[in-house]
Amino acid sequence: MLCAGASLVFPVWAQQDPADAPVVEAPVVASSPTSRVLGVLPNYRTIDDTNAFEPLTVRRKFYIGFKDSTDYPIFLLAAGMAGVAQLSDQHAAFGQGLKGYSQRFGGAVGDQLIGNMLTESILPSLLHEDPRYFRRGSGGKWSRAGYAASRVLVARNDHGNWTFNFAEVGGNAMSAAIANAYYPGERNLGDNFQRFYSQMATDAFSQVLKEFWPDIKRKYFTRHPH
Repeated sequence: MLCAGASLVFPVWAQQDPADAPVVEAPVVASSPTSRVLGVLPNYRTIDDTNAFEPLTVRRKFYIGFKDSTDYPIFLLAAGMAGVAQLSDQHAAFGQGLKGYSQRFGGAVGDQLIGNMLTESILPSLLHEDPRYFRRGSGGKWSRAGYAASRVLVARNDHGNWTFNFAEVGGNAMSAAIANAYYPGERNLGDNFQRFYSQMATDAFSQVLKEFWPDIKRKYFTRHPH
């Protein structure tokens, strides 16, 4: 599935002349492109909504997906999720012991990698959507939290207009379906919906963290002169 999607996108990517369509470096809300939420979670695709909108090239969209899929936290998170699944005997067909844990770890890595590439690179390129999170940064806390969580359903297109987030919803649905290939015994409709819902909820929570992280960092982790 990933190869098929990439085969549709790469010709468009290859046709882009760097001289005519320079790669747009996506700004981030913090002081450095490597800034991380809680010092760990990658924050490559957050931009202040007050900034002038600059569309991303296909190459940049794939760069964002690549960075999110290869950064070390993906493996730490997968290791933790595999441990929880092992203790609660989720994915029981994998069994216990080192072999069972290894299979759970591989499944968790696969879930994140496939989901990231579909929702941040392949589908945004095909559907002309912007995979970045546009941080509001002002207003009431509940209003901002609702805005952040809702961005899994609302996105900007390449013209800067708000639209339904087909890439996020469709990408997570496709990822849940692809997971049937490596989760034996968990291939009915309920299993697919549970994987889809879990990923959507995780992404919504991630957006809320990205919305408030600069405020939290400024208040609790920045040294202020006395």
